[in-house]
Amino acid sequence: MSIYEQGLAPRAANHAPLSPVSFVERSGEVFGDVTAVVHGARRYTWAQTRERSARLAAALRALGVGPGVTVSAMLSNTPEMIEAHYAVPALGAVLNTLNTRLDAPLLAWQMNHCEAWVLLTDTEFSPVIAKALHLLQQEHGRVPVVVDVADSQYGGAGERVGTHEYEALLAAHEPLPRLEGPADEWDAISVSYTSGTTGDPKGVVTHHRGAYLNAACNALTWTMPHFPKYLWTLPMFHCNGWCFPWTVAMLGGTHVCLRRVEAKAILDAMREHGVDHYCAAPIVHNLIVNAPAEWRQGIRQKVRGMVAGAAPPAAMIEGMAQIGFDITHVYGLTETYGPAAVAVKRPDWSGQTLSEQTRLNGRQGVRYVLQEGMTVLDAETLHEVPSDGQTMGEIMFRGNIVMKGYLKNPEATDKAFAGGWFHSGDLGVMEPDRYVKIRDRSKDVIISGGENISSLEVEDALYRHPAVLACAVVAKPDPKWGETPLAYVELKPGSAVDAPELIAHCKSLLAGYKVPREIRFEEIPKTSTGKIQKFALRERARSVSAIE
Repeated sequence: MSIYEQGLAPRAANHAPLSPVSFVERSGEVFGDVTAVVHGARRYTWAQTRERSARLAAALRALGVGPGVTVSAMLSNTPEMIEAHYAVPALGAVLNTLNTRLDAPLLAWQMNHCEAWVLLTDTEFSPVIAKALHLLQQEHGRVPVVVDVADSQYGGAGERVGTHEYEALLAAHEPLPRLEGPADEWDAISVSYTSGTTGDPKGVVTHHRGAYLNAACNALTWTMPHFPKYLWTLPMFHCNGWCFPWTVAMLGGTHVCLRRVEAKAILDAMREHGVDHYCAAPIVHNLIVNAPAEWRQGIRQKVRGMVAGAAPPAAMIEGMAQIGFDITHVYGLTETYGPAAVAVKRPDWSGQTLSEQTRLNGRQGVRYVLQEGMTVLDAETLHEVPSDGQTMGEIMFRGNIVMKGYLKNPEATDKAFAGGWFHSGDLGVMEPDRYVKIRDRSKDVIISGGENISSLEVEDALYRHPAVLACAVVAKPDPKWGETPLAYVELKPGSAVDAPELIAHCKSLLAGYKVPREIRFEEIPKTSTGKIQKFALRERARSVSAIE
């Protein structure tokens, strides 16, 4: 035994498992008088938020929630959703945030799969939840304890479907004396479900250590100061809001809640509350870029946005720069707690043209400082590809900011972690400065006449046309070429352009074989986080081809 191991075992005074719950206790203690939450007319300080969370934890404990027990939440971006992120982990329980746009069968499937014991649900969603609860009981024999949340900002009262009401439940319990994390930082903190576009969705299980480190990484990546004013444009049900419920707690910041993600509501909140940080998928940033200029009047503070959720079109990044918003591009997956890589802006980039800055900032970048590995590997050999900006491989991660695995799915877990790396499924290249650039999802690459076409590259060209609001390019089966690019396009209000003009526009920017053979002006299906559902468009394209 080394001399450095003799009598030097870890003990309570010098070793504690990492958990983001500690951030809430600290801010409640040292920033107790600082505003923590703003929601309509409601205001809570950090002392009050910590107390409300501790009351919720006490109430959940009384309902039988403890270590390893799942609490599901069907909630909008409201104070109750924030409190759930603090209270549930403090009991060693596991938080399952439900996508508020899911249908009843999928909600029932997920709550059964993760064995939800308690459900916190906003009365706005009572109709679909009532159906889901019926299915849950009839098909799976599971009857969770249901707690209704009647949000003050919801116009309709909504029907109650539960046996408890949130505020009454909090009032009936004394707060726990302390919000404490688990004894083991490897314990699960949440389970979040992937979209399930092929087969059943997978339950991504994350742990306290990863959530703690990624919350800290968010602040480091963004050089966030103490007391940021953070606007909730990103749904908290999505990857636990990319860990920002805990980042804001760490910095004693202010959560500015937003129930409806609309351009005017976003800009009004920025003006009224001095918002300086927000996160969103590209489509939400596009809403801001394309909003009337008068809606942005009076916003004098520097606003910093974080973009992820899909590869952002260069036109969006350039547009945000033109209106004075500072955008940081991050990249990650549900399996990496949301963002785990960032296009770090280097000082010498500021001397480049706006077009070149846009290109540089549009890359997925380098690993978060507390993520141990991110690279591009040949999927077969697991050898790193050359950093030539041309050789494609699969983007892979490893380190503390990677999930525990998939719930009740060891085969999928083993496949995802094969060779000691987490396989993202995203195809990319490593550029000479070792910044990673996504070329496409492996399933989204279009192979036409033996040539690989990046759907993202074609979309980027389309977005550069001033009339295009949203677009998506997928493969359409073709008897001669195998596949050809098919573009779905939504136009900006008041704009007009026809397919030949857009095709000519693409020809000016792309090699001929990459240009869409067909453009369809149709509404593009999107998830609740603004990500375009390409699987639906691929099915639509196949159906069109079969008919023809």
